[in-house]
Amino acid sequence: MKTPIRLQQIAWTLAACAFSAVAAAADAPPGKPLFTTRCGMCHQTNGMGVSILSRRPADASKGLLEARDDLSAEFVYVVARMGTGNMPRISRAEVSDEELREIALYISRGKP
Repeated sequence: MKTPIRLQQIAWTLAACAFSAVAAAADAPPGKPLFTTRCGMCHQTNGMGVSILSRRPADASKGLLEARDDLSAEFVYVVARMGTGNMPRISRAEVSDEELREIALYISRGKP
């Protein structure tokens, strides 16, 4: 009769993991999960966007958008919608206006 006990242990472990994931998502600043899923491939560590932004101007601290404090939400929104340099424009079909506003506020740390 070890099987039912083992299944119960697995069920409790999965429940604890699910609770932890929900708690972590609740602690994340608004926009961070969207930034991670929609922008992270290029704009998080080792992304192509990080490498390119680090070279313009030659300042490695400008590469990671999440680490910057000099971007306004409006600037982030416009650049994402219009595209710039190597970054293609992001259409409303890819990221809704509401999602992009959340991402822009996250990157700008609330600066309009």
